[in-house]
Amino acid sequence: ETGHGNLAERSLLSVLPSEQDFPYSIRLVSEIMESNGSTSMASVCGGTLALMDAGVPIKAPVAGISCGLVTEEKDGKVVKHRVLTDIIGAEDHYGDMDFKICGTREGITGFQLDLKIHGLPIEIAKEAIMQNKVTRDQILGYMEASIAAPRAELKSHAPRTHRMKIPAEKIGALIGPGGKNIKRITEYTGCQIDIDQDDSGWITIFATDGEKLARAVNEVNLISAQIELDKTYKGIVRSVKEFGAFVECLPGQEGLVHISELADFRVNRVEDIVKLGDEIIVKCVGIDDKGRVRLSRRAAIAEKEGREYVPAPKPSFDRPREDRPARRPFRERANEGESNQG
Repeated sequence: ETGHGNLAERSLLSVLPSEQDFPYSIRLVSEIMESNGSTSMASVCGGTLALMDAGVPIKAPVAGISCGLVTEEKDGKVVKHRVLTDIIGAEDHYGDMDFKICGTREGITGFQLDLKIHGLPIEIAKEAIMQNKVTRDQILGYMEASIAAPRAELKSHAPRTHRMKIPAEKIGALIGPGGKNIKRITEYTGCQIDIDQDDSGWITIFATDGEKLARAVNEVNLISAQIELDKTYKGIVRSVKEFGAFVECLPGQEGLVHISELADFRVNRVEDIVKLGDEIIVKCVGIDDKGRVRLSRRAAIAEKEGREYVPAPKPSFDRPREDRPARRPFRERANEGESNQG
């Protein structure tokens, strides 16, 4: 069976995708319970169908057929012959040739020739190849009627690998202090994450199924993403101040929801609307030149309800300097302080 396995493997290798397009190891098993023909050609046809059904993006389907030969010789030369197609066991045993040819509609990917005569005239070889081509195309037609192309997705239970790139400056955030973040992701998703050592930002995720891979990719995207203007997020209140609340929209990225942007009515105390640890929806309404993020709960709620958002008036401490009353001279204020002490 080693020889038959080698022939089947050789016939399928040329249509397999590159490692860049399909970075998986492939194990193909063909079990023949009983036969009265070529088991290796059956393995090629069945193997092609199995690869396509599994979602392996092969370049083209491959089929194989075995041709036999019966000859009549005179003075050491073939004077009469008949090429046989898809030979059975008896034709293989009593015949003079077993010519296995595999290929696509475009060409041959593998073949094996066994002869019991001293040589094969080139004309007979050509005849066998052409006869094989006609039959091979017929077999491919039956195979394509069963499955016309590789599945668009791998089987749901198939192991997955995914290669993606994040900004190089985000590698540290992905790893986290003492590896905290990457450990959390691997424990939460059950995936393995490998980071390229050249600081290029390329990472590889290995998962046992598609669902776990999707979770891991989402976690990595959250860490590598940046808060964007006019985008709505579901965040967690990380700290509460008198003037507003700081909300973490993305892992390690926070913005300020000013007290005036918490609700459509006047809010006296931030704690009346949100508390530490609350999960709320917010919308990014501004990012200054220092990267500080302004968020609005009012804007997020208005967008969700299909209402127009009207920004709250700027708080008094935000008014321009020219609108503020002039400060008294320092000496005058100092003298006033001394008199109060006296």
